[in-house]
Amino acid sequence: MSALAVLLIAISLADISRRLTSRAWLPVAVVPAAVVGGALLAGLWHRGDLPLLVIAIAAGIAWEVLGARAERTGERPWAPLLVLGAAAATLILLSGWASQVAGSVARWSAWTQLPAVGALSADRLLMVVAVILLQLVTGNQFVRLVLASVGAVKPAGQPQPSDRLKGGRLLGPMERLLILGLGLAGQLTAATAVVAAKSIIRFPEINAQKAAAQIKEANGNGDLGIGIDEVTEYFLVGSFASWIIALGGLALAQ
Repeated sequence: MSALAVLLIAISLADISRRLTSRAWLPVAVVPAAVVGGALLAGLWHRGDLPLLVIAIAAGIAWEVLGARAERTGERPWAPLLVLGAAAATLILLSGWASQVAGSVARWSAWTQLPAVGALSADRLLMVVAVILLQLVTGNQFVRLVLASVGAVKPAGQPQPSDRLKGGRLLGPMERLLILGLGLAGQLTAATAVVAAKSIIRFPEINAQKAAAQIKEANGNGDLGIGIDEVTEYFLVGSFASWIIALGGLALAQ
């Protein structure tokens, strides 16, 4: 599973760089640099690791290129999801080739006095770091691609259902990190309170907007842009996709 952790770290760093710069080539360049750097730090340079790292580099580059194209044009948003899913499944099936995490990661894990870190093996520590990073920008990108695949979002530059639900790009990572943290702490039941709280907060907002839209329509001032049904679909599909990312990351970390 170490190669999968390296892949997740690489695409997470690449996605962060894509949000920080307009240079299209930079995220693509970050992927191989992050895979090679992660492999060196984790001591993954044995014969069995090499084909897995090649798969990770190819999948990471494909994720960045296809994801950027889907976001820009709205075409084939399912393609990067398919590539990432196929790569993850392949790396899991071939995980027997991977060597144990060693190198600087293992030495630091044994040296540090942090209780939460010292109790983890080096392999699990690498995966925990990977799934934490995954909940940030890459988690948002995953959710957006899922929404685009079902037609709940439109290409960049057009009115979006998210325009009516403020704070989603910030609340999504916070929600996923909270669910992941509670799960790692053995309090998965408490994580359900996060799901319930989000519904309690958001649905009154959606209902209020629906009532306002009906009043406008009755007065002949209806909004011809984004309807409230599209906002509801956006909220439900996006929420479930976000929870899948958090719970999937928890499963990998466990």
